[in-house]
Amino acid sequence: MNKSAKGLGIGILVFLVLILGIIGVQKIFVKNTTKTTIYGAVGGGKENLLEDEEFLKILSSKYKLNVVNDNWSNGKLVKNDVVREDGSHYDFIFFSDQRFYDYYKTPANKENGEADRYSVKKGSLTLNTPVVIYSWDEVTDALMKEEIVTEIDGIYYITDMDKLLNYILEGKTWKDIGLPTLYGTINIDSTDPVTSSPGATYYGLLASVMAGGQLTDENINDILPKLKEFYKKSGYMNNTPADLFQLYLKTGMGAKPMIVDYEKSIIDFANSDPDGYNQVKDRIRILYPVPTIWNSHCIATLTDSGNTYYDVFEDSDVQQLAWSKYGFRTGVTGGNYDVSKVNVTGIPQSIASTVSSLKMEYYNKMIEYLGN
Repeated sequence: MNKSAKGLGIGILVFLVLILGIIGVQKIFVKNTTKTTIYGAVGGGKENLLEDEEFLKILSSKYKLNVVNDNWSNGKLVKNDVVREDGSHYDFIFFSDQRFYDYYKTPANKENGEADRYSVKKGSLTLNTPVVIYSWDEVTDALMKEEIVTEIDGIYYITDMDKLLNYILEGKTWKDIGLPTLYGTINIDSTDPVTSSPGATYYGLLASVMAGGQLTDENINDILPKLKEFYKKSGYMNNTPADLFQLYLKTGMGAKPMIVDYEKSIIDFANSDPDGYNQVKDRIRILYPVPTIWNSHCIATLTDSGNTYYDVFEDSDVQQLAWSKYGFRTGVTGGNYDVSKVNVTGIPQSIASTVSSLKMEYYNKMIEYLGN
């Protein structure tokens, strides 16, 4: 073989190696940038987190996921066939309350018209926030004098829930506890438990407190009349906690001396509207009922791709974002959240005293009784 032919052969060989190398790099690049699109049936209350730019960036770059969330009510999730409009199946369900998640894992009740349910591959209490009472400095001071509220290391606890509930049931006025500028009887505004899942969670807490800590088959019928009396005294109720929290902030102590909401709301507000928070932060008081109750948003995965989405919420970066920006506690108790990382004072590192979420049958019985 002459030199020119030999050189030509080497050139062709080098060219082929380069081409194969480019093809290999392209395959690796395509493999590393290809995203999997998954679909979720999602209950409310966590939209801000799921639409957050940083969260979406983690989904895309770290987990190669593109997630399409369809809004569902919790009631429909446990009753209807959970499929998309085109009949295709979801990769995961993201409930906004533990009782619906627990109920979904039980066999469908055909007599009540419930559709067959899909097998859950993985699931957990993913995003958690406790029920709290939002109030104001003057109201809190008055409740402390009544020995209903106790301050411990800058955290305010309702240490005598029974006494507070009895004041409301007895029709005591704000004037009776040293607040003559406030009109009417003592009340805690909440969303309607008959039409609102957050309201039902709060009334589940009230029922447990009235029952001495735990609602059972033996005591529920004795508790319901007292609970309905409390419900009747509550007056007009908002349908969404977001509306109620905004009214609390905008109308102030005169209109909303105390409201029920979740701990996460004040953290979300402080981050989304820092100027607004700075205007009211010295007067707002966060009161932690003893005991309180958790609101838990729960993932149930239905496919292997859904399992990857489950893993996202085990990611420490996601957990830090969920806590510091949106107020969701994640991981094990005392886990991946630090109260020093949020721009809100008066929040405890851990929530020590809670009651268990009620069984679905208790909630249904309570809601039916209150609604009639």
